[in-house]
Amino acid sequence: MSQATLFDTVGGQATFDEVVHRFYLRVREDDILGPMYPADDWEGAEARLRMFLTQYWGGPTDYSEQRGHPRLRMRHAHFHIDSKAAQRWLELMDAAIDDVDVEKLGEAQRAAMREHMQRVAYMLINAAG
Repeated sequence: MSQATLFDTVGGQATFDEVVHRFYLRVREDDILGPMYPADDWEGAEARLRMFLTQYWGGPTDYSEQRGHPRLRMRHAHFHIDSKAAQRWLELMDAAIDDVDVEKLGEAQRAAMREHMQRVAYMLINAAG
C-alpha cells in the first residue's frame, strides 16, 4: 500500500494552481519582486512554479519532463536575491497559502509547505543586503 503524498491530501492540482496563482497576483504588484520578472512572461513564470511545486509534493512530473533537473540555484543566479527579497517572497507565498480554504489545505500541510518554502528562499540568497 502506498502512502498518500501531500499533493494527494490537499486535493491535487487545483490546490497548487490556486496557491501559485494567488502568489503571482501579489508578485505582479510587488515593488521588490515584481521587477525581477519579465513583463511578457507572467504566465510562464506561474506555470513553471506550479509544475515545480506539483512535482515536489508528489504530483505529475511535468517539470522534470519539460525542464530537466530543477537546478534552482543555477536558474536563479542571474537575479539579485538578497535577504529582503527572500523574506518578501516568503511573505507573499505565506499570504497565498493562507488564502486557500483550510478544508483543502490543513494546518499540517500548510506547515510543511511553509518549511519547504523557507528552506528554498534562503538557499537562493545570492547577494548581500
